[in-house]
Amino acid sequence: MSNALEAWLEKDTFTSNVSRGLISGVLGGIAGTVVKSAIEKVLPVRKPNTRSAQVKMVDDLSMQLTGERISESNHELAEQLVNIPFGASLGATYGYAKRDKLDTNILDGLAYGATTWVGTHETSLPLLGLKDNPTEIPVRIQINELIAHAAFGITTEIVRGIIAKKLRE
Repeated sequence: MSNALEAWLEKDTFTSNVSRGLISGVLGGIAGTVVKSAIEKVLPVRKPNTRSAQVKMVDDLSMQLTGERISESNHELAEQLVNIPFGASLGATYGYAKRDKLDTNILDGLAYGATTWVGTHETSLPLLGLKDNPTEIPVRIQINELIAHAAFGITTEIVRGIIAKKLRE
């Protein structure tokens, strides 16, 4: 890092705190997304033969742009094309909110992951028609989704805390 950038990030001003918060949050959100995606490969997070909300979104976009659906072999890629930017933006929001806090608090990350799950899988995705109503989804699948989102939040917080401290040193 350049000396000017290092000096700026070490300052205790609103703009340097915001910058540190956003940078650490984005990187934390990406790391959290990677962990969440890995967990979802092990724990089933949707009923068999059900397309994910991410695939539905990319498929709809593909239909509008090309007139064709994405191939099944591209479903995993389509999911990550949505997950990674979404996770990074959630991380940025989280990092901004914690911009003045350098200490890591696992419970904050856990709470963020749980509220992310509620805000997406339990409310907005069903309202947008991208996912079944929560009452139609087996409890075991909902628990798996909550576990994956909790891991997202905890990982986001751990990485955010480490990077925020490093940027401050």
